[in-house]
Amino acid sequence: MQYRKGGCLCGAVRYVLKGEPQAVAVCHCTHCQKQSGSLFSFNLFVSEADYEQQGTTLVYEDRGDSGHPLYRHFCGSCGSPVITKVPMMPGQVIVKAGTLDSLEGLPAPQTEIYTDRAAEWLEPFAGASRFALSP
Repeated sequence: MQYRKGGCLCGAVRYVLKGEPQAVAVCHCTHCQKQSGSLFSFNLFVSEADYEQQGTTLVYEDRGDSGHPLYRHFCGSCGSPVITKVPMMPGQVIVKAGTLDSLEGLPAPQTEIYTDRAAEWLEPFAGASRFALSP
């Protein structure tokens, strides 16, 4: 397996992924839309043991529909979202795929969540399971 590298826009935060993603998912929730400044967030679910970061992130404590916290890590210099940590998913980090240096060989999304909030004209991702909310 080839390590994947990535980081924020300004380069103050860099990371290495030492393992393949356990899951690849697209989230259409309004919080991911706002954080990404786009229609959805493209996420890699990675074992925390396979994620190595250099540089410091700031953290925004968010609350999803469940009311449970999630911690959105971003670069304090350029504002790029880098990872999200969810206490209900111990041992995993959710890496924002747009921060990878290269998308080459990246698996297609397996799952789409919060599709009830997706743009009406956006086509579903081929082969992905779709959920109106979070399963």
